[in-house]
Order: sequence, then C-alpha cells, then structure tokens
Amino acid sequence: MPEHVHILVSEPERRTLARGMQSLKQGVARRLALRGADSFWQARYYDFNVWSERKFLEKLRYIHRNPVERGVVERPEDWAWSSFRHYLSGDPGPVEIESQWTARKREQAGIFPTVRVRLPAENPRPSEAWDGAPSRVDDTLRSR
Repeated sequence: MPEHVHILVSEPERRTLARGMQSLKQGVARRLALRGADSFWQARYYDFNVWSERKFLEKLRYIHRNPVERGVVERPEDWAWSSFRHYLSGDPGPVEIESQWTARKREQAGIFPTVRVRLPAENPRPSEAWDGAPSRVDDTLRSR
C-alpha cells in the first residue's frame, strides 16, 4: 500500500518478533538513506497472533484484497508488491515468500533446510506460559 505495509510472518527462530521488525525497519531506512527529521516508520507495529490455518488464510486474503478494496488496483494480481501471483501460479515476485514452489526450487537446487524443533520451555506459546497462578486481572474479575 502507498502508506503502509502488511506482512504475514512466522515467528523468528532466534530472538523475538520485535527484534525482527526492528531489523526490517532499520534495514529499509538504511537502504533508502532515510535521514530526515520525520520518521519513515511508525514507532510501533500492529501484530496479531495467527494460531490456525483458517486464520492464516483469512489474514492472507485480507492482505491480498486490500489494494483492491482501497481502489489502488482492480485485481489482487495487479498489485506489484503482492504475493498473490506467487500463491496463484508460483511466479516469483519482488517479495520472496516461503511456499510449496520455493521449497521445490530449493530441493531441485540441492538445498535442504534444516529444522530445529524447540522445546516448549525454550519458546512457550502464551497459553503454555501460563502457570495457573491467578493474575491481577483474574483477581479483579473475581472480586466483582
């Protein structure tokens, strides 16, 4: 979009999403040599945890349809910075994404990524991190 960007990312293997976003923002600012008084990026980003395939598809459809809804293009495939064409046909675009097509190309080139499975204690999900002890919010809700 002309004034914002949508990114659907997986949780980084190292560090945090906040660090990943910081790295992305700094890299873009450096590449564009942004040194003006006004910031190019907003101070914070909006995030939404996607825990299911259904929610992933919902967010992906929203991202793909956003340029059409905003009247920037007529069809999702017309937005140059969209992954829509890649998901539709496997055509590479200016933004590289992970998909069945990119995985197949890597395999054909003899590149096989390794996957490290983290133990839950290394990187607990919010629901797994809850230890069962009531929080202040729980106490407040019970007292009413």
